[in-house]
Amino acid sequence: MEKEECIFCKIIKKQIPCDMVYEDDKVIAFNDISPEAPVHVIIIPRQHINNVNSLNQDEAELIGHIFMVAKKIVKTLGIDETGYRIVSNSGKQGGQTVEHLHFHLLGGRMLKWPPG
Repeated sequence: MEKEECIFCKIIKKQIPCDMVYEDDKVIAFNDISPEAPVHVIIIPRQHINNVNSLNQDEAELIGHIFMVAKKIVKTLGIDETGYRIVSNSGKQGGQTVEHLHFHLLGGRMLKWPPG
C-alpha cells in the first residue's frame, strides 16, 4: 500500500480526524472507532511500517518507545492495576486490516482467551 493511501498516515497528517489520546514525535494514540472493549486505543508509529515482518533492527528503540507509551496510557486511563492487553495483528490471517504497524491496547473489562 502506498503511504498516501494509508488511513493511519492520513490520521498522522491530520487529514482524517481522530479522538487523540496521546501524541509525541514518534507515535500517536487514539481511540478506536469500533471499540472491542471499554478501552480500545490504537497506538501507531508516525513512520510508515507495514507490519511486524517489516521491522528491522533500527526500529527496536521505536518498539520499546511504543510500549512505554502504552504504560503511560494505561495509567492515565486507570487500567494499569486492573489489567489490559496489547495486540499487534500481522498479515491477513492474523487479522491485520490496515497495512501500517499498529498496536491495539484493550482493557476496561475481563478479556477472554483465546481471543480469536
